[in-house]
Amino acid sequence: MTEHRRRIAAYAICLRDDQVLLTRFVAPDGIDRHWTLPGGGVEHAEDPYYAVVREVEEETGYQVEVERLLGVDSRSWPVASRVSGGAELHTVGVYYRARIVGGELRHEVDGSTDLAAWMSVTDVPGLVRAGLVDVGLELDRARPRTGHVDPVSVGGRIR
Repeated sequence: MTEHRRRIAAYAICLRDDQVLLTRFVAPDGIDRHWTLPGGGVEHAEDPYYAVVREVEEETGYQVEVERLLGVDSRSWPVASRVSGGAELHTVGVYYRARIVGGELRHEVDGSTDLAAWMSVTDVPGLVRAGLVDVGLELDRARPRTGHVDPVSVGGRIR
């Protein structure tokens, strides 16, 4: 029997000039590292709006003000599991446009990310990154009334 898991996360698109604020995710094994948006898991009973503010500060040192909801993205895929038959992970990402209102850029210590940096938006396609970066940038660019964009392929995989 396949185990089903769900993860709800909130992410921020923070832009200045032609740059986007990114963080570098580090897998628990320390091997997999890729760029992602600041943000992360919504805790039990936490509003995604407050989760994104908390996560941005934890991962980058910046305080942010949420400017608008950009959209919601939903994906599922198989993942390794100790449960016989494997597991399927369903992720729901809530994307916000946010503006820096305080703090100073710093790297997270002992967290799921190890770097925070402003990156040129034109350099993003060449980065090893999570697909959620592309989803967030497209939601911000297109601002669809539905709050939804089609799946994106990063590195030959839909993520």
